[in-house]
Amino acid sequence: MERLEATSELQSRLSSLSFSSFPGITSNQCDDRPQDRLQNTDLSQSCVQSKIQADMEETKEDSGPYTEGDEEVPAEVAPGEGSEESNSSGSCQLSAEMKAQMPPLNPPSTWTSAALKELKAKLRTEEDSMVTVYRGDIMTVHVPTVPEAKKVCWEFATDGYDIGFGIYFDWTPVTSRSITVHISESSDDEEEEEELEGPVSNGDIEKGSKSRSNSSLGEILPVYRQDSHLSVHGGSHDFPGEGTYLLKFDNSYSLWRNKTLYYRVYYSA
Repeated sequence: MERLEATSELQSRLSSLSFSSFPGITSNQCDDRPQDRLQNTDLSQSCVQSKIQADMEETKEDSGPYTEGDEEVPAEVAPGEGSEESNSSGSCQLSAEMKAQMPPLNPPSTWTSAALKELKAKLRTEEDSMVTVYRGDIMTVHVPTVPEAKKVCWEFATDGYDIGFGIYFDWTPVTSRSITVHISESSDDEEEEEELEGPVSNGDIEKGSKSRSNSSLGEILPVYRQDSHLSVHGGSHDFPGEGTYLLKFDNSYSLWRNKTLYYRVYYSA
């Protein structure tokens, strides 16, 4: 009987208790359906939602003030990195400035002589003074200026047929005092092999071919066909300053004939 009375008393106390009797818990915080409550507090779903929200916020921050067409807006060009047009115009302007700084070139002193046989006989005995300029070829003799002289002189003649002849001056500082000879099959090949030379264009050689644009090259005498098979052609030119003379013997206009050339180049005080 005592046990029954004690059990009844305990049950009556428990039935009188409510959630409000425990601090921190209210009846509003609980639900009659605990499963639903657990579903709403699913940790995996909350993590996914948090990640999506964070990505959306990050995207907004990265996009900043741009609009939909901002992806097609070209990148800003860094200083000194212009387009090809700006670089080309800049180089052309620089070449024009260099041309303006170069002093004018005086025309050469030229002459002819009837002593054709005498010159040929003399030059046949000298080394490298008798050469063959083949059809379609251009032979260029590079003659640097030297401190010991004041002018350059030349003489030449040919067998049987004429040849084109012209003189140019390269203002590039002299690095070698040796006189050198270069042979090219065409003016285009010459341009690729000798960047400083500024080769002769394939124009009408009887009217005088003009040199191609080159910032360091000046024209003294355009290339003309000379009747060097009928008389000796010679001349001289005073040094305009430090640089290299380019004496061109041009047979590029001939399709069939090679030319035998007799020539000599020397300095004079």
